Amino acid sequence: MPILAYWIHNLDPFVFRIGGSFGVRWYGLAYLAGFIVAGWLFRRYHRAGLTPLDPNASLELLLFLAAGVMIGGRVGSYLLYDGWTHFREDPLGIFKVWEGGMASHGGFVGVFVAGCWFARTRRVSFFHLADLVASTAAAGLLFGRLANFINGELWGKVAVVPWAVIFSRTGGGDLPRHPSQLYEAALEGALLLAFAQWRFWRTDVIRRQPGRLAGEFLIGYTLARVVCEVFREPDASLLLGVSRGTFYSLFLVLGGIVLIAGSRRSGPAVEN
Repeated sequence: MPILAYWIHNLDPFVFRIGGSFGVRWYGLAYLAGFIVAGWLFRRYHRAGLTPLDPNASLELLLFLAAGVMIGGRVGSYLLYDGWTHFREDPLGIFKVWEGGMASHGGFVGVFVAGCWFARTRRVSFFHLADLVASTAAAGLLFGRLANFINGELWGKVAVVPWAVIFSRTGGGDLPRHPSQLYEAALEGALLLAFAQWRFWRTDVIRRQPGRLAGEFLIGYTLARVVCEVFREPDASLLLGVSRGTFYSLFLVLGGIVLIAGSRRSGPAVEN
């Protein structure tokens, strides 16, 4: 068999460095890009009469969501992926955000809490807010997974496919691996974003069944994540024989079912 020439990952995680390990990282810009896209879409929704949230309210919602994502993602990474086991040696480890460590499932929980808080303070339907967030969340996932690839982290299992990548510089060893970050960017990001936007603009689900799109998004994310986990190297010990990404995602299915069931009773969110 011919020997394939695999690409060796050598991308710099910094857009530019200020000094040492400080500077502007692509990962940080990924979060910023996700919120910019969400803000732009919220404005379009309001102009189209698909949400009662005006630009000021949308900006406030984005601030709530940003706090939820950052706090939830960091706490989730610490609790769900064994960071807590080092508490005795490093009790302030959870605050060392510059060392990396964000969990998407923790981010989901943070967004849920932020959404509940915003809905209560603004007296807006939580189901409608859930649909708004679900219609834009995949943009953040898309940019975030691309940033994971640039960082050379969360790489996949050893593979011999022509597009495999060697992540030797970031701890992946000298064997070629699936670029699973790109698989996740495609499925969890691009595909889910296209689906959510199609449902938002081309159907009446937002008007007539608020909460359903959010439920569909959670179930769709779980399916995409489970598929991608087949190719991804587990970044922590298994739970009940499956990767933690798969295990935690199964709980999102329950959330999706609850939202879909609730959408049948919530009534129209936006009147024609």
